[in-house]
Amino acid sequence: MILSLNSPRACDNLVRLDVQRGFFYMYFEPIGAVQLHSVPRNMSGFEGDFRQDAEMKSNPWEPPFSIALRGAFGMAACIVMLAACSVGPNFQRPDSGLQDVKLQARPDYPSRYPATDSSAPAQWWTLFNDEVLTQLQKKALSANLDLQIATSRIEQSRAQLGIAAAESLPTVGAGASYQREALSEHGSLAALGASSAPLNFYQVGVDASWELDLWGRARRVQEGAAAALEAASYERDAVGVTLAAEVARSYLQLRGTQAQLDIAKQNKEIAEHALRLAQSRESNGIATRFETSTARAQLATINATVPELMQHRNVLMNALALLLGEKPRALDAQLQTMIPLPSLPAILPVGVPSELARRRPDILRAEAQLHAATASIGVAKADFYPRIGLTGRVGVEAFESSDLSSWDSRFFSVGPTIYLPIFQGGQLVQRLALNEARQKTAALVYRQTVLQAWHEVDNALDALVAQQRQYAELLLSYQQNKLAMQLAERGYREGAADYLSVLTAQRNLLASQTSLNTSATNATLTLVNLYKALGGGWTTAEIDTASNHAMPGLPAKTGEAKLVVAATTSKTEAAK
Repeated sequence: MILSLNSPRACDNLVRLDVQRGFFYMYFEPIGAVQLHSVPRNMSGFEGDFRQDAEMKSNPWEPPFSIALRGAFGMAACIVMLAACSVGPNFQRPDSGLQDVKLQARPDYPSRYPATDSSAPAQWWTLFNDEVLTQLQKKALSANLDLQIATSRIEQSRAQLGIAAAESLPTVGAGASYQREALSEHGSLAALGASSAPLNFYQVGVDASWELDLWGRARRVQEGAAAALEAASYERDAVGVTLAAEVARSYLQLRGTQAQLDIAKQNKEIAEHALRLAQSRESNGIATRFETSTARAQLATINATVPELMQHRNVLMNALALLLGEKPRALDAQLQTMIPLPSLPAILPVGVPSELARRRPDILRAEAQLHAATASIGVAKADFYPRIGLTGRVGVEAFESSDLSSWDSRFFSVGPTIYLPIFQGGQLVQRLALNEARQKTAALVYRQTVLQAWHEVDNALDALVAQQRQYAELLLSYQQNKLAMQLAERGYREGAADYLSVLTAQRNLLASQTSLNTSATNATLTLVNLYKALGGGWTTAEIDTASNHAMPGLPAKTGEAKLVVAATTSKTEAAK
């Protein structure tokens, strides 16, 4: 066996001459490296030189063991001091400024929608008190494909975090090799007397290495991966917020379209009644064919709106099926039956402005992405510093397989390694500049996301109050047009008015009904938009649909005209 140790001097490098399998090689090693090699039994000619090398293991000034012990303590002290170092900037959570948001509409409206700073549940759609909508939302959260894709990205980010965490841990591997070799008979070694007979060489060993994270590079990589995992999680939450809003929006638009179909049906009945009246007056010689033709044209105009409304209804039912991960027409049986448009809550819990930045997942996602970009700067800066590691190898090697079990066949190698980048062609500098530019971009994205959220909240609150006022005026218009229609029809029947008055009143009634239904639908949609802007999370503790602040619907069908929209009911009536 041959034992070779490095020089006891502090900064010396060992230049050593070894023989393995009959070859000479020379290499440099840092202080502390220890190698033990076996000498082939059939190379006894070189045994004396290597035995002499092994005998030089003692130092006349200081015992080798004390040198190694002192070096180990010194290295351990350096590692402890440097382990707490992490180059690069530390992430600091930015100030969103959303505490200055005003969760009220502008004062230029005569009345405001009542809002409170109460907390709100995640299932904000329960504010509509619609069982079908609640069922659709529950199924969408479990079956939507976009949400599942976002969830799978979380799993990918979690795996990336595991990979990043593994960089700070040692690596261990095992290997085995076999070679059959022969020296050239005309080579230099053969001229020195080495045998040129073929030899078998067996080697089995275990390798281990560990890079010391002195500058915090691995910690920064892990920090960035953890921030990326947070961003993926918030991305999934943002998809959930959008999904809930899209399901509610499609459902409410469907109910509004069904109400519009009912309006067309009611006006068709009115037009048919007017046509029968005109035909009766023409047959009695009181009216002309002009009145009859005009009545038929009005009826055809109303009938022409039905196919388009039916097609729009079917598109919305398919849209809901897609959001729920279902095939087309899968929800037709459940949704084709018309249900009145749900009413708005009397009081709107919107929380406090300071919580807005923590409720919106898109803001949290942008913050996590900024965190990851900041950590990447530390990784780029750490690449400028030396990378120090520990490597070791232990195993057995022999020219005969039967000797592998012998203790004399063992070998080992252990020592530190160091890598210092000297010239990279500007690659490290440019990588640092790239990561700093990415951090700047992430900061601008965060600022843009916060500003966009502020605008969305302000616009949604403004739209809700505007729709409330518009609905009140359109309701008055509908009531007056309905009265005018009744008076015009009565006058025409009694001969006191011509058919043009009836036709005008009928068209005005149809237009006011359509506008009122559109306003009622838009009012519910503004509530959905407000939820999306606030990031969800309302409570139903203060919801009172019996309050006079809720948007009233139109009365039930009386006579020949009706608009089926959400009617305000009290809690007692709802319980019935």
